[in-house]
Amino acid sequence: MEEKIKKLLCLLKAEYALFWVLNVALVVLYETDTLPQGAFVGDAQMDYIMQASGILLALCMIPLSLRMFHLSLVKYVRKLSISEALTSYRRWSEVRMAMLVVPSLFNMTACYTTMNTTGLLCAGMVMLASLFCVPGYRRMVEELDLQKNDTSNIEGHEN
Repeated sequence: MEEKIKKLLCLLKAEYALFWVLNVALVVLYETDTLPQGAFVGDAQMDYIMQASGILLALCMIPLSLRMFHLSLVKYVRKLSISEALTSYRRWSEVRMAMLVVPSLFNMTACYTTMNTTGLLCAGMVMLASLFCVPGYRRMVEELDLQKNDTSNIEGHEN
């Protein structure tokens, strides 16, 4: 069982790193003029649509992703067997990260296409919220309530 937990943790860390790599890659693509900047500068209607959509995405997805993950753990995942709980934990972690990557990439794109910093602020909020999703061994064990079953293995691991 310990090997399954380690594999899952490695996979979740890779997915979390991918979130940051995608955001940094998008910024690099815009900053090196690989992707066109300012495509909607001067178009007030498109500026309004992009900014309003980005704000709504960030304001809806941040609390929804964090709260939905917690509720799924409390009401569903903790009641499963350990192997099923690990599978479900992986799925819900991936859903949570997907719900955060969409508004962050959209808001970065809105920032660079409209040259308005509102998108940057919203993307920053999403990235800050992603810091509450950093995978770690201790966190996974606590969220799945595995510490009451086996506390001897926890002390030897770090996040």
